[in-house]
Amino acid sequence: MNNQSVRIEKDSLGEVRVPAQALYMAETQRAIDNFPVSGLRFGRSFIGALGIIKSAAAAVNAELGLLDSALAAAIEQAAAEVAEGRHDEHFPVDIFQTGSGTSTNMNANEVIATRARQIAGGTTCHPNDHVNLCQSSNDAIPAAIHIAATIELQEKLLPSLDHLHHELLRKAQENDGVVKTGRTHLMDAMPIRLGQQIGGWAAQVRLSIERLTATQARLSELALGGTAVGTGINAHPEFGARAAARIAQRTGFPFVECVNHFAAQSAQDTAVELSGQLKSLALALMKIANDLRWMNSGPQAGIAEIVLPALQPGSSIMAGKINPVIPESVMMVAAQVIGNDATISVAASHGNFELLTMLPVIAHNLLQRLHILANASRLLADKAVQGFTVNREQIAALAEKNPVLATALNPIIGYDAAVEIAKQASADGRRIIDVAAEKTSLSRAELERLLDPRALTYGGIAAAPTDG
Repeated sequence: MNNQSVRIEKDSLGEVRVPAQALYMAETQRAIDNFPVSGLRFGRSFIGALGIIKSAAAAVNAELGLLDSALAAAIEQAAAEVAEGRHDEHFPVDIFQTGSGTSTNMNANEVIATRARQIAGGTTCHPNDHVNLCQSSNDAIPAAIHIAATIELQEKLLPSLDHLHHELLRKAQENDGVVKTGRTHLMDAMPIRLGQQIGGWAAQVRLSIERLTATQARLSELALGGTAVGTGINAHPEFGARAAARIAQRTGFPFVECVNHFAAQSAQDTAVELSGQLKSLALALMKIANDLRWMNSGPQAGIAEIVLPALQPGSSIMAGKINPVIPESVMMVAAQVIGNDATISVAASHGNFELLTMLPVIAHNLLQRLHILANASRLLADKAVQGFTVNREQIAALAEKNPVLATALNPIIGYDAAVEIAKQASADGRRIIDVAAEKTSLSRAELERLLDPRALTYGGIAAAPTDG
């Protein structure tokens, strides 16, 4: 910064040079200077949540007679602009900062105070005394985590999962008549219907939705009102409940004041709970995407049961090669989410006494996971599940030659005799029914009945799309 592009701001430590056009002030600039670590900043959802908190706080403080109504209105408007994303460029503080998130809380306080002064025509507005009134970083940052996570979960991830679930159920119904070779240990096993396999994927997604939805009750509790250490020092006793009610009214989600401020500020157990559910979802998506990738393998030397949509050339040198890019993208998202869970777990273990001091990294990793899982789930639905075609001839040929079909003869001829038939069929490359006709006294008609692949796939009917 040269002298022509800066202004001088002051805080309790002295003077600081700040970019002339910046809405933030001294404490934010100190954080910029102190934490040049990663270049990672808080995303839209978290900054938006801080704006929502500051707007609600101003309104409640005016109601309680703690803040002049005109000043409160200016703060509300400025905070609403932050919530809407109009000033995101003025939130430059690195994720890897002070563990309470104080730098980012003060960043929000300073931006809103500066903007409120502009709105009110120069009226004094102090970031601590007015914007941060009845709050502390120690309750505002945990509350912002819960608000941002709720919005990401309810408005993005769950709708994406509902969409994926519906597409899987539709595809299961569409292909429930297709009998294919089941596989265990990546080896041929007894036949199943393709609808049963896809229906299993749909059930994994449905169960993930149920797990995530069950977490919302804990996410709805906000730490606001606890201030510095959970006792509510310098806050009106009604502030927490009123602020939560106003945030609920604004967002449409059932936020309430937390049951216990000491737990809410010294731990992030709900973030860990949600993180665990996101890891379970990631593992489900990993399984689904990997199954699709294997089933698509080929077109000549692989399983080639399905053909995924051709979205882009697969090689810079091999002509005509098409790769399963969407499943691979989803699998990398899943890997990132699984790794983030470890970060959140370690961070959440540092709730020493009255404050957990790794809040920013928990917030960043939790919200990133919600965001990328929502996008990946929708991609998987729209660019893989929705458009893949089934190679019915290949599936039928593989199912017919499957030597494990001899298992169906166990109750009649015994396990050992069935094994011999399976081994002979495999060695000769012949169908089970032909070998069994030679080695047993069963009639051809009886063998056709016993070895009919579709008859062996009883149970587990794929659900209709409306059942989800």
